[in-house]
Amino acid sequence: MNIPRTSLEQWRVLQAIVEHGGFAQAASALNRSQSAVSYNVARLQEQLGVSLLEAEGRRMKLTAAGAALLREATPLLEAALRLEARARALDAGWEAEVRLAVDSLFPTEPLLCALAEFAGHCPDTRLQVHEVVMSGADDALYAGAVELAIVTRVPAGFMGDWLMDATFVAVAAPAHPLLQEQRTLGSDELRHYPQVVVRDSGTRQPRDEGWLGASQRWTVSSPHTALDVVGAGLAYGWLPEHSIREQLAAGSLSPLPLRQGQRRKSSLYLVNAAADSAGPATRYLADSLRHAVQQHLARQEDAPAMQNNNTA
Repeated sequence: MNIPRTSLEQWRVLQAIVEHGGFAQAASALNRSQSAVSYNVARLQEQLGVSLLEAEGRRMKLTAAGAALLREATPLLEAALRLEARARALDAGWEAEVRLAVDSLFPTEPLLCALAEFAGHCPDTRLQVHEVVMSGADDALYAGAVELAIVTRVPAGFMGDWLMDATFVAVAAPAHPLLQEQRTLGSDELRHYPQVVVRDSGTRQPRDEGWLGASQRWTVSSPHTALDVVGAGLAYGWLPEHSIREQLAAGSLSPLPLRQGQRRKSSLYLVNAAADSAGPATRYLADSLRHAVQQHLARQEDAPAMQNNNTA
């Protein structure tokens, strides 16, 4: 088995000389003696059999060969530094990985804000995000596949904290026949047209939610596909209000004038699978999600006031 003749320390010394312009400056930056810096570079050049540095005035610069070789060595140096940082984080008790199941009903904006906050604070912890629908989160929790889950129902055997309520609105494309009726609608009118619903991603105890009385049901796997189907005028459906605000404002989707059931709410909860023994990264992600949701809800409350001020 071949063993590299050069060391990462030697390449880091060479990098420091180039970055700081000379042996003395590199020695100061690395907190090494100048003789140690000179020895490392001399030894590196001897092992490689090529000249890596040349003088340019008072500064040292890479030769063409040195530039090419250091360019390839730099990713190895960065990977080694990340590896060492990761080892320090693990030694301090930070988890190597956190797994999160997110119901598709949860808004994207607060999710991304929470993930950005997590990335800034826990750079050495990997993150897995599982996108699920309805009981898919239950399956992940029961299987021990996630530490955290955002669910629409807290499954038996777990405890959860309320995060927010999401509102579903019955909508269709403006040209849909239901919107040409010029009257309020009931279940008898709805039955005659396709309704789009999102498939439960769970397999243990999949469930259906909402009104499902249409004679023709179109089942899709993604809320985005459901939105596309409704937007194309192929079906009507109850879609999350936070995901169709722009379409409602632009008039590309319109609420159905139902006598009852035009809007319905569904709560979202945050479940920590093992709250008593959760590691610091898991707890930090949970706090980030709560904080992001609070900010999201505050922005929603401020939006109508801003619109009213602009109108005035």
